[in-house]
Amino acid sequence: MDSLRHVPLPPPFSALSRPELEALLVELFGEVAALKQTVSEQRDEIARLKGLKGRPNIKPSGMDQGTAPAKPVQKETRRGRGKVTPRVKIEERVIGIEVPPGSVFKGHEAFLVQDLAISVTATCYLRERWVTPDGRTILAPLPQGIAGHFGADLRRFVLMHYHQGQSTMSRLLAFLRSVGIAISTRQLVRLLNENHEDFIVEAQNVLRAGLETSPWVSVDDTGARHAGKNGFCTQIGNEWFTWFRTRSSKSRLNFLDLLRAGFTDYVLNDAAYAYMRKHGMSAASIALLAACPQTRFADQATWMAHLDRLGFTALHVTPDPVQLATEGALWGSVQAHEFLCDAVILSDDAGQFNIGRHALCWVHAERLVHKLDTFNDLHRAAQTQVRSLIWDFYADLSAYQLNPGKRRAARLRARFDRIFLRRTGFVTLDRLLARLHANKAELLMVLERPDIPLHTNGSENDIRCQVTRRKISAGTRSEIGRDCRDAFLSLAKTCDKLGIALWEYLGSRLKVAGHAFIERLDHYVRARRRPARSAPGPIIEFPLSI
Repeated sequence: MDSLRHVPLPPPFSALSRPELEALLVELFGEVAALKQTVSEQRDEIARLKGLKGRPNIKPSGMDQGTAPAKPVQKETRRGRGKVTPRVKIEERVIGIEVPPGSVFKGHEAFLVQDLAISVTATCYLRERWVTPDGRTILAPLPQGIAGHFGADLRRFVLMHYHQGQSTMSRLLAFLRSVGIAISTRQLVRLLNENHEDFIVEAQNVLRAGLETSPWVSVDDTGARHAGKNGFCTQIGNEWFTWFRTRSSKSRLNFLDLLRAGFTDYVLNDAAYAYMRKHGMSAASIALLAACPQTRFADQATWMAHLDRLGFTALHVTPDPVQLATEGALWGSVQAHEFLCDAVILSDDAGQFNIGRHALCWVHAERLVHKLDTFNDLHRAAQTQVRSLIWDFYADLSAYQLNPGKRRAARLRARFDRIFLRRTGFVTLDRLLARLHANKAELLMVLERPDIPLHTNGSENDIRCQVTRRKISAGTRSEIGRDCRDAFLSLAKTCDKLGIALWEYLGSRLKVAGHAFIERLDHYVRARRRPARSAPGPIIEFPLSI
């Protein structure tokens, strides 16, 4: 109470002018709206904990549709389905008919019918067993592709329907039993989780190939449950690959660790020191790290022991030198492995993704204006005008990507300032515009790199499969189950982007009889690299010969 005596009292309302009273009222309205939003979020959380249905999410602003160029009006013509080309060998059967004498044969009329044959086979392999004169036992090997008591086709079917088909365990088990497969729940779990280390490694290699060759990556995260606890699934990808990883945290340390793509080392180099200086680490601490001759540390234990020897762990200052040094060493490791060299990280303005060359999503930026609460006609008019200006500017940025130039870039930068430094009289909107103007470099990164997209719609579309899996199965229980889910969803999304059927990919990996040959996916990711967005990408012919 003693400290409150020195706080000056607000002036009486009678001493304020009408404009000052209106500004104060608008500010109070904004605070009330923020409190209502907080109460609404708390109610939604309480409803979620009680198992009740929460409020629906707000719809997107439709910025892309609003700024897309108008399509020319054409006369509607009914489009046929096109020629049907099956991907399997066509069997021809001639159907005869009794005709009257003297009829003239005019050939055949083709009628194509596609069908699906679902059948179950059980084979008992009688393996010859011999005993040599010296007492050794020789057993005939099983055919290629046999691993366990379930065949390769069955394993392929289970993996595809669970991960890509988003089926549940109970429904998949019921289907297998209904067609005649004798399988238990535990055996089905083993088919989904066991002996898939090669798939996990391949998914990791896809991430490494993407980080090595991509000019940009788009990132996002969503909630994920594991072992009965809430966690987060992070997505990294672009036009040619997608990679998921579920962790208990979504901090910047976690994101930097993911960018190492499986490597565990900590590296002190120019990139690490530049990161530390950018985030406010003291010059004395940086000099202390640079004076040590050792610059590479094998794992976290070695790195933390090094910081402890230098006395970093005993410091209690802000910002935390241990955290900044660790983040810098992680970024140094990313750069040392030649990941994200001159690449742009595109995000939705989440703080943990602000690393290196960073760009922001325009759709998320405009959504802040779209969701702003208005209280009178003046506010609504100002909001509508600003949204219209942002939409027009977004359309011109899209046109700039097709025909970039220095003069056009300079004009767009000046126009950005005019839009986001304007004063509308709506205090909350003016503060939001000032906040967006502070992100000018990230929002206008497209002027330097026209090849990057203006939004993170690709990441949101990719991560939707993780959201669907979470709604269907709630979460994973074991570490290997979590890793398999992330790996197979990553591989399925990457196959889809590369134009490879997941069925054929699984057949190649599981050595199904007559399978198509498909190389490692990281090979195709590296081959798909494009130098610029406007230049057409190389055509990759996938070797699918039987």
